[in-house]
Amino acid sequence: MNFKYSKKEKLKSKKLIEQLFTDGKAVTAYPLKLIYLKTDFEDGTTLKTGVSVSKRLHKTAVARNRIKRLLREAYRLNKPHYFNNSSASYAFMILYLSKDGTTFDTVNKKTKLLFEKFLKSNPD
Repeated sequence: MNFKYSKKEKLKSKKLIEQLFTDGKAVTAYPLKLIYLKTDFEDGTTLKTGVSVSKRLHKTAVARNRIKRLLREAYRLNKPHYFNNSSASYAFMILYLSKDGTTFDTVNKKTKLLFEKFLKSNPD
C-alpha cells in the first residue's frame, strides 16, 4: 500500500479545478463535501486531489491551514484502502463546510464515510 500524497497527486491545474466545479458531481458527509470528475491525466496518475477551506467561515489563516493539514492527512491515510485497485482516474476536491474547528478523529471518520458514499455512487 502506498500511503504517500506526492506532488503528482495534487490538484493544481486551474482549468481542471474550474471544470471540476462546473461539470463535477458531489457527495457529502457533513462537514465534508467531495466534488469529483472522471478524467484522464497525461502523467499517468489515477487520482488528483485538492483540499479547500472557506475564508468566509474561517477568518484566520492558522485555522484554515490546520484544517487543510488534517484533511490531507486523512486523505493520505485512507486513500490506499478505498482506491488501491481503482482503474478509472478522477479529480477530487474535498471541501470543509463547517464553521467550527475540528479534530483529526472526526475528520478521519467523515473522510471514510465520504469515500464509502463515493464508491457506492460510482462503482468501477
